[in-house]
Amino acid sequence: MAQLDTLDLIVLALLVAGTVAYFTKGTYWGIPKDPYAGSYSLANGAKAGKTRNILEKMDESEKNCVVFYGSQTGTAEDYAARIAKEGSQRFGLKTMVADLEDYDYENLDTFPEDKLAVFVLATYGEGEPTDNAVDFYEFVTREDVSFSNGGGVDEKALQNLKFVAFGLGNNTYEHYNSMVRRVNDALVKHGASRIGKAGEGDDGAGTMEEDFLAWKEPMWAELSEKMGLEEREAVYEPVFSITERNDLDADANEVYLGEPNKNHLEGSQKGPYNSHNPYIAPIAESREVFTVKDRNCLHMEIDVKGSNLTYQTGDHIAVWPTNAGKEVDRFINVLGLSEKRHTVISVKGLDPTAKVPFPTPTTYDAAIRYQMEICGAVSRQFVYSLAPFAPNEETKAEMTRLGSDKDYFSDKVSSQYLNIAQVLEKVDSVNKWTNIPFSIMIEGIHKIQPRYYSISSSSLVQKDKISITAVVETIRVAGSDSIVKGVTTNYLLALKQKQHGDPNPDPHGLTYAIMGPRNKYNGFHVPVHVRHSNFKLPSDPSKPIIMVGPGSGVAPFRGFIQERAAQAEAGEKVGQTILFYGCRKSSEDFLYKEEWEHYKSALGPLFTLITAFSREQRDKVYVQQRLQENAVLVNQLLEKEKANFYVCGDASNMARAVNDVLSKIISEQRGVSVERGEEIVKMMRSTSQYQEDVWS
Repeated sequence: MAQLDTLDLIVLALLVAGTVAYFTKGTYWGIPKDPYAGSYSLANGAKAGKTRNILEKMDESEKNCVVFYGSQTGTAEDYAARIAKEGSQRFGLKTMVADLEDYDYENLDTFPEDKLAVFVLATYGEGEPTDNAVDFYEFVTREDVSFSNGGGVDEKALQNLKFVAFGLGNNTYEHYNSMVRRVNDALVKHGASRIGKAGEGDDGAGTMEEDFLAWKEPMWAELSEKMGLEEREAVYEPVFSITERNDLDADANEVYLGEPNKNHLEGSQKGPYNSHNPYIAPIAESREVFTVKDRNCLHMEIDVKGSNLTYQTGDHIAVWPTNAGKEVDRFINVLGLSEKRHTVISVKGLDPTAKVPFPTPTTYDAAIRYQMEICGAVSRQFVYSLAPFAPNEETKAEMTRLGSDKDYFSDKVSSQYLNIAQVLEKVDSVNKWTNIPFSIMIEGIHKIQPRYYSISSSSLVQKDKISITAVVETIRVAGSDSIVKGVTTNYLLALKQKQHGDPNPDPHGLTYAIMGPRNKYNGFHVPVHVRHSNFKLPSDPSKPIIMVGPGSGVAPFRGFIQERAAQAEAGEKVGQTILFYGCRKSSEDFLYKEEWEHYKSALGPLFTLITAFSREQRDKVYVQQRLQENAVLVNQLLEKEKANFYVCGDASNMARAVNDVLSKIISEQRGVSVERGEEIVKMMRSTSQYQEDVWS
């Protein structure tokens, strides 16, 4: 009996402790989190326990305009910051920028009519929201949505909400700019009032920047009229303060030299690993799958054993790049920072809502090398904003013209693929641009983003190793001897060269700090994380699949076929597995040529490889032509056996052509109109029978 009483007391004590924990949220024994510990969202200024009530945040910080962003690669975030900055400096709005995932939206129905919400929304993949916009999108587009006061569709719950919207999309995808369109429709359905047009930028046509600039001026005009704003002369007002720290040396333990957060700074990696917190992974293997005069392709095996990083066949791996030393030096030199490159700086937001995009204190060199997208495309608006800081009047006039004249800018900058340091160097190669505040560079150049690659291995076959297949990017500028080099693929090539014994790798004349900050990447490591994808094999391996993947677009299909070969060898029933693969020449850039033979021996007649070598005959032949030649087989598998159809690779030409050819095949083989064939393909897409993993 005494034993039972003791047990009762223990249970009672646990219940009391649990109740206290629930109601106090662990206040009395919770360990306060370091703002730079864990994920990047904490490292960039967000604080544990911060409010998720956007109206409360706006009132606290005395803001009357919030610019929300849904961004996957950083571009939408950049546009959001530019809108906020222009609204503040030109029109006197009290603006703040907000990440959609940081707030809740049930209280949008209490949004005051004298405040403004701006939504800058990128569309990701096949009409999907970006990772940080998923919760917002699912909430606001829900049929049974209910706001804080209980209002639904019929009550026009958002009648006080005034909003502005701009979308970032790619017309090579079927669901072009679907995010901004669907969110706009949902907000209007609930009674909100949009000011100006819902703008749409088109990355597929290469007009994103000009679309944005053309949209924003009429928007500002209408907004000024509706909200009684008065335009004033825009004068640069820094968002961040830059303090040079003479009290700290670059090698001080608390100085970030490229580490993404405090755990990495202190030399300890802790998951979960994601877009804010990379895993420094060993490179288990690296080789070149082909090497020709102006192109080469890498194959890498990334070891994730023991990291708790998991993937499924068809997912993506993100590689966190480092800027090339040549471009870091150019940037530092043109700004006249050569003697200060290792000076420690602290960066702080001058407004409580401003988020510093990387942890500090850091150095000029570390920020430029590891944190800033210094090799990215330059916006005309950014060039114009730098004109007041030109070394002299002549240079100022040239910068003003570049920023004002669309065609002139296109001819001198865009068509030449110049980065911002190259622009400054070209405009004035004699004088240093020492008048440019470093704060405006942080504001105008967004944070360097991870690059995503389709995983080319099967998680069933090698769960602890992730394969990457990547063509090293180079773009030859028309009418010029210059070549633009891909930031990440050349970084990976340098790592491969180093792993194979080259003491000083310099692919295409570029060098990289491949040992990482404080030599933390020593032993051939690379920062990565995994992004899950909907590009998946059917759950039933006996279901046939048809894959179209020319060039490096074959990457995920190597994983698909690797998996099916393993399933067949294990005695599982596997369906027809057909791959349409194309490259230039069978003797030049035929990826995984020997491996296909191995998989054929495992799968036998169930695996069919149909090739298109575009430059082995007078007339070029592409995968879409091979698809047409096999129309009977393709239609039979799709119609009779409900095969899944997959496309991976170039979105602007190949994927669109494949879509059109498939519509034609269905029309001809089933005796229906072309329009009906197109409808059937759309239905296949909507049911995931037709899946794409494409890029522009």
